[in-house]
Amino acid sequence: MATVSDYSRSQRIGVILFFLIIILLQLMYCCLDFSSQHNTSNEKNSWLVHQRVIDSMKFDGKNRKSVIYPFNPNFITDFKGYKLGMSVAEIDRLLQYRKQNKYVNSAAEFQAVTKVSDSLLKVISPYFKFPDWVRNKKEKNISFEIERQSKAQNKIILDINSAGKEDLMKIYGIGDKISDRILEQKNKLGAFVSMEQMHDIWGLSEEIIDKLKSSFAVKSMQNIKKININDASVSELTKFPFFRYSLAKDIVIYRTMKGNLSLEDLSKIRQFPIEKIKIIELYLDF
Repeated sequence: MATVSDYSRSQRIGVILFFLIIILLQLMYCCLDFSSQHNTSNEKNSWLVHQRVIDSMKFDGKNRKSVIYPFNPNFITDFKGYKLGMSVAEIDRLLQYRKQNKYVNSAAEFQAVTKVSDSLLKVISPYFKFPDWVRNKKEKNISFEIERQSKAQNKIILDINSAGKEDLMKIYGIGDKISDRILEQKNKLGAFVSMEQMHDIWGLSEEIIDKLKSSFAVKSMQNIKKININDASVSELTKFPFFRYSLAKDIVIYRTMKGNLSLEDLSKIRQFPIEKIKIIELYLDF
């Protein structure tokens, strides 16, 4: 059997190194955990599963349409307004309006207060839900307007040129004196040619004139008194309610210089009431 002395120096060093390598490998096997790679693979698989769930939830969230339930727009909160797509300024305008104890009762009023865009109003207004009394009030207003229009259509309109004193005094605001003034003016002219002539009668307010227009109209003008503008004297022209003495005198002077006058010639006279020429024309002969 060979002894240590039988090996050369290099062989002895080789044997020692061989044993050292074996010992080192034994120590590495005992100290190192070779299962980490397996654990890492398990963690990666677990993470991938969770990521798929998260991605699925995100996809569902993007494709899921938000549901809007009917609501009263007077009670929109900051969060509710934000979800509806309103800006901070628009929400603040509504809240300030509500602080005054005021309410919006229609989509139009909501837009007037908040200043939301037409496009946003079109999206959210179908979900507005107002109290029953608001709807009932609107229905009553519509019913009242239909009834008023029906009465107006069925109302009998009298001829202003055939109306007597009693007919005129049926209008609220027309008394004994004003009715006499209307009839006196009609007698001077023979007949009215337009209800706008009510503005020429002293004492008639716009409100009363509107009432007269809703009850009377010009239906006949057979009794109209005409003036021959190229033959009438100053005195005769002065009797025409539209011509004062000074205007009647200017007409005669202008006619003397120019000859027979036309309607266009009359409009050139300084004091002639141009704004009433369409009415005056109907009372003149040339």
